[in-house]
Amino acid sequence: MARLCRPSVSVPEHVITLEETLDFARRVHAGKPQLPLALRLIRNTGVRKRHLVQPVEKTLRHPGLEERNRVYEAESKKLCPPVVEQALRNAELGPRDIDAIVYVSCTGFLMPSLTAWLINAMGFRSDTRQIPIAQLGCAAGGSAINRAHDFLTAYPEGNVLIVSCELCSLCYQPTDDDVGSLLSDGLFGDAVAAAVVRGKGGTGVTLERNASHLIPHTEDWISYAVRDTGFHFQLDRRVPGTMEPLAPVLRGLAADHGWDIRNLDFYVVHAGGPRILDDLSRFLDVDRKMFRHSWATLTEYGNIASAVVLDALLRLFDEDTPMPGATGVIAGFGPGITAEMAVGRWGQGTALAAE
Repeated sequence: MARLCRPSVSVPEHVITLEETLDFARRVHAGKPQLPLALRLIRNTGVRKRHLVQPVEKTLRHPGLEERNRVYEAESKKLCPPVVEQALRNAELGPRDIDAIVYVSCTGFLMPSLTAWLINAMGFRSDTRQIPIAQLGCAAGGSAINRAHDFLTAYPEGNVLIVSCELCSLCYQPTDDDVGSLLSDGLFGDAVAAAVVRGKGGTGVTLERNASHLIPHTEDWISYAVRDTGFHFQLDRRVPGTMEPLAPVLRGLAADHGWDIRNLDFYVVHAGGPRILDDLSRFLDVDRKMFRHSWATLTEYGNIASAVVLDALLRLFDEDTPMPGATGVIAGFGPGITAEMAVGRWGQGTALAAE
């Protein structure tokens, strides 16, 4: 048994609203031929506000890659510990109960990974396994859950901590004015999230099966161009249409488990944008309201990359608690184009340990 417990999520204090985003775009990118289309696309995202790790005025300035990465390191070390502590409390465990840490982030670079700092600073055991994942982008939230599940299949007595730290605003590039870049400037937000996957006990989603899928020859649809000025996000206009080929994969994962994807009790999926969620509803033949937790994350925080699935899962916890045995799917999508998917049931204590 591997059970995904209640996550902990935190967003920075600085807020930018939709109207402020549109005003800044008009001012900073005035006269750019793609601006009218980008403004229309930003309005259509449904994102009402986002949270930023720095004030907006500071975010819009580019002090260079070195300074931005320094901010990433300082802020990740400030923001992660309280979120980790809460996730451990949610799982009724302490640092020394953790056997592996999966750390996911695509918005800054540290070597050694922040996992080493967390182990030293927060009292984790020195033999804690470190599993940093840096290049799966938004799919990394689903990947972290699946790698924790895999670890606990090998070590069923263990416990795994997942940490997601996404400071997307540190990747803003003021000179990039293509439609994909302008849209991402109005879509992505900053957040930190954490959750524990327990080998035994706990309350949450009992993970039963996971899978990965890569859409062939789509590597350049979501990517970073790494330049002197840092990470330049590249988004192909074909990305929103990727749910059509991925929906059958999700359907097949559920079918392999003896379930009908149309009739599950909960759906925790990456909210990359409104069309992703609308298309999933259509191609899976699932009522749009079943994706309400993902919609809420998108509306209130924007696309927070790998942290989306953990925030949407937290919203499921905050709603009426599902009945024991309730079935569901968790899915993250990102560069590759990659899908990381899992299915499981709601469990409490040791009630489902024999399943």
